[in-house]
Amino acid sequence: MKKTATLALLGLALYACQTDRFTTVDTHPQKPADIDGFIYKQLKTNGSFVWSAASDEMVWSALQQSDGVLSVGYKPNGQDADLSAVIHTIDVRSKAWTEARQTLLDLIFEQESRLNASLKRSDMEAAPEEKLPVMMVRVKNPETVRLLRRSPLVRYAEPVGYEPGQADRRAKTASSSGCGSNIADIPLSAPDDFASISPNAKSSWNHPAHGIRDAWAQSTGAGLKLVVIDTGLSPNQENLGSAFNQGSSSGRTIERLVTMPKAWPWSSPETPNDGCGHGTAMAGVAVGPRGTDGAAAGVAYNASLISIRAAADVLIDEWREVKGVSDAYVLAADRADVRVISLSLGRITSSSQITDAIRYAYNKGKLMYCAGGTSFGWTGGWWGVIFPAWLNEVHAVTGIRDNLTQQCKACHDGSKIDYVVVMEKVSNDRHPITLAMSGDAPSTVGGSSVATATTAGMAALLWARNPGWSRQQVIDRLNASSNYFPNRHPSFGWGRININTALTAQ
Repeated sequence: MKKTATLALLGLALYACQTDRFTTVDTHPQKPADIDGFIYKQLKTNGSFVWSAASDEMVWSALQQSDGVLSVGYKPNGQDADLSAVIHTIDVRSKAWTEARQTLLDLIFEQESRLNASLKRSDMEAAPEEKLPVMMVRVKNPETVRLLRRSPLVRYAEPVGYEPGQADRRAKTASSSGCGSNIADIPLSAPDDFASISPNAKSSWNHPAHGIRDAWAQSTGAGLKLVVIDTGLSPNQENLGSAFNQGSSSGRTIERLVTMPKAWPWSSPETPNDGCGHGTAMAGVAVGPRGTDGAAAGVAYNASLISIRAAADVLIDEWREVKGVSDAYVLAADRADVRVISLSLGRITSSSQITDAIRYAYNKGKLMYCAGGTSFGWTGGWWGVIFPAWLNEVHAVTGIRDNLTQQCKACHDGSKIDYVVVMEKVSNDRHPITLAMSGDAPSTVGGSSVATATTAGMAALLWARNPGWSRQQVIDRLNASSNYFPNRHPSFGWGRININTALTAQ
């Protein structure tokens, strides 16, 4: 899930910075190695990193070393800073909230104007916000950071575009961070990689490990709408377009939406098209059609799909990706026809803005699955679950090998994991099949990403069969149908779901 440079810097970080807040912020930004060292220490100590643990100087330095955008969560004076239980009820257009927001914008403009006398108020905000009590502003003055973090109107003030390894990612390409690999582990053949199923489709080799093929006799996901927040859909994959309904897949809908704004103009959205390959692969795993063209069938092959392009790749390390992901959760939360949300993206540092959005969706009854983390080679799994998978409001998923005892080579694990999915063969490292960017020949995809999309598909099968159930009833049944229940494994949570057992249990 992360770039190799990110992991290298984390692994080689040798020291941490002071955590005491500065009363006056130094105007010389800290070096990326210093910031990364502090983040590394927090990860090792706490299992997660939150920006509230950093000094004013470090927050400002991170802004200067990234895209310069600060995420500012606000509240009226006297309002409890913890909005977890009420975030979905707030009307940011009401008087108290607009006054708090305007007061902070005035403060920011006053401080930033001292460095740029020609600054226009319209240039301060990177993107507008309609639902959440947060604003994304461009900040260059260290005094702005200091004053915001001490204001009683501020819940958090965080650099959204900084992730460890930032200095080594200046030449970021479209092939980085999970992109460009939506191809098959060549060659693919039956029965090792798939089973041929009617009318003329392919079921992935890992489906039986979760009772998926047997479960299809009871549920195919019909009537349920699943959201995949990712990098979009390839316009050249007809199985996620004009051929979404074919063969045994019928009567369902597909929507291709986008929430990630362009870098410029900021108010304009990107296209919903997948330039990465990851989103196409995840959608194929979850809801690809059981068709007549020989392509890979998804777990919930009769469920409807809403694809939301929220990011350019799987590492959420730009302000517009943070905005895209948070807006995607809010969009899905406000849709009464949506029940299950799958996110196979993530980051090393936390984002309170994304946390706000996830809590907004949680409070509206959505069932959410997030990837526990995927890295490369010897670094796989060594430092734990990434954000946002470690949040309590979501269910973290990772992948294991077909010996049922080991995490996949690149998969993260830890106490925050809730479920595991068999998705890597010990004998040859083969991964599950899915839809490629075009054509009917399957591609393959690995990591905690495919594990997450698979689990979301299984949840869709169960909830579609029991549409009157509450979210908690679905969760309880999935837990009870997992191999470690009634106990939790220290690294694999409830373990491996058998969805056929979940559907047949009384």
